Amino acid sequence: MKIETKFVIGNQQGIDTLAFVTAATARQKFTGRISDQELDEYISKSFNRDVLMAELNSLSNQYLIVYLEGQPAGYAKVTSKGVRPQIFDGKTLARIADFNVLHEYNDDAVIKSPFEKCLSLTARQQVVWINEYEFDPFLSFFESYGFKRRNDIEVSKELAFASVNLVKED
Repeated sequence: MKIETKFVIGNQQGIDTLAFVTAATARQKFTGRISDQELDEYISKSFNRDVLMAELNSLSNQYLIVYLEGQPAGYAKVTSKGVRPQIFDGKTLARIADFNVLHEYNDDAVIKSPFEKCLSLTARQQVVWINEYEFDPFLSFFESYGFKRRNDIEVSKELAFASVNLVKED
């Protein structure tokens, strides 16, 4: 089984692959939880090529795609921009802002590859933070890497579902 996790390059192929995998994972994650129209609007607003290109051009963001046998299987986004909870003032902070793997590639090695690369990217930060929906299938996986749930952080995500904040501090 050949698993590779690569940085996304802002060329046409990189944008196309990122647009595909972000939309496909969003469909799997939210189908049945919101209407098809809401899902289409969310994907159109959050993962269109212009938005993704702007995200890739920001030096604060790193996107990764994990491939299994050459096929895009999932993606992750690490960022130092965006909402910053006051509780972390005075500390260096990075956020694993997105982490998704397509159901058909749900294998421990496929999941570990991009996540461990995310941890490598954030290794010099005092705090690594994840804010994810309470139904996210990776919550216990994140906790297995030492992330702890924090109830003292008030941040909501784009869609109106309850979220969980997970933090790993040095």
